Amino acid sequence: VKFETQKFVEEELSNITMPEMKGKEGRFQYTITDVKITELNLTHADLQFIPDVGLLFDVQNSSISLSFNRQILYWFFYDTGNINASAEDVNINTALNLIRDDEGRLKINNISCDAKINKMKAKFSGTAFTDRSVFLSVSQICPALNHAALVHVNSMLETIPVRSEVDQFIGIDYSLIDDPVVTSRSLDMHFRGMFFALSHQNHTLVNYAVDPVIREYDRMVYLALSEFFFDSGMFAYYTAGIFQMDIVNEKMPKDLEMLLRTTYFGAIMMLVTLVDAPLSLQLAVNSPPKTSIKTSGATVVMTAIVKVMVLPPGQPPVQLSSMTMETKFNAKVSMKGKRLSVHADLRRFKIFSNQSALESLALIPLQAPLKTMLQISVVPLINNWTKRGVRIPLADGMDFIEEVVEYHNGFIVIGANLHFSKGLREMIRIDKSLPLDNA
Repeated sequence: VKFETQKFVEEELSNITMPEMKGKEGRFQYTITDVKITELNLTHADLQFIPDVGLLFDVQNSSISLSFNRQILYWFFYDTGNINASAEDVNINTALNLIRDDEGRLKINNISCDAKINKMKAKFSGTAFTDRSVFLSVSQICPALNHAALVHVNSMLETIPVRSEVDQFIGIDYSLIDDPVVTSRSLDMHFRGMFFALSHQNHTLVNYAVDPVIREYDRMVYLALSEFFFDSGMFAYYTAGIFQMDIVNEKMPKDLEMLLRTTYFGAIMMLVTLVDAPLSLQLAVNSPPKTSIKTSGATVVMTAIVKVMVLPPGQPPVQLSSMTMETKFNAKVSMKGKRLSVHADLRRFKIFSNQSALESLALIPLQAPLKTMLQISVVPLINNWTKRGVRIPLADGMDFIEEVVEYHNGFIVIGANLHFSKGLREMIRIDKSLPLDNA
């Protein structure tokens, strides 16, 4: 981050443009034009976290070289030419204050800047305007950095989504809840991290989960996700009506259909005309699934009502049985690049009748084939929704690498390092189509 910040500052300052300067001292007149910074060496740069202030970018003992054209009129003598000048022991002290804006985005609130030089050199000596041109160049450093931070960087931050669609059913809210907190070792940000159904955006889950705690400092970024993050996703899908399916015809395994006919042979025979009618299983989750995160891993508990239906042609469906299905899934969380994904595996399965204890005994032979049917039909469907993943709110040009996932009681912590595939100036230009100059 320090390297990318240093490169960004160097590029910004190298593009400083300065107006024409004119001066007169007695009969001595001069004009300075085309002032350009030819070289900028930020040799001793540092990036620090300053509590209650923000991010400090500090440059010490660096140098700046520039060139400009001179026009001198003294009495009747006229002289023109180019001057090369330089300043050494250049010190730049810049502090950025970060806040949460009205939409919950990260924003640079203000910037304090101080730039000084202690030594100057010029190949054309003996003129006051040489010193003045160097001082003028240095005086433009802070305005350039102010503009870069408050305009360009803030424009890039505005492109990072804080509320966006995940798929055609649900969206996610990544808005900041509070202003960022800067400690001596970190920049801490508290995101809402909540999913919602696109069809019922105001129907959300109350957060009763424990607040995650991050104690590691080995990697550049740590993302902590509480049980609420995952529960709100399950709740959003449940609210959107996704956790329902009808297993019939080619979706129904032949051996399972045969077992269902055997189990409910008496009921089917009583209907006589429905002996050859197709059977179906209607699954509907009857409450939002619940996530549990322990040091051993993450699990999701889901309860559904399963109805066995016979489908006579041209007639309304007839219910043969109603069962409650309790399932428990192992959930493996992973992150790659900017996408967080979850892979589910069926761990525990149990069914019992909603009609009688006697029927629950009769359902024992159905346990294994129904579990197999879930593993073949339902689990891949769930993973198809979750494997695409959820985008983490990073700007284009930045990605996570070297990711590691750790499970704690009540939350997950993902540690990663940042990789810049684009420089900050390129990210700003691509994201907002801003020009690369400081105009």
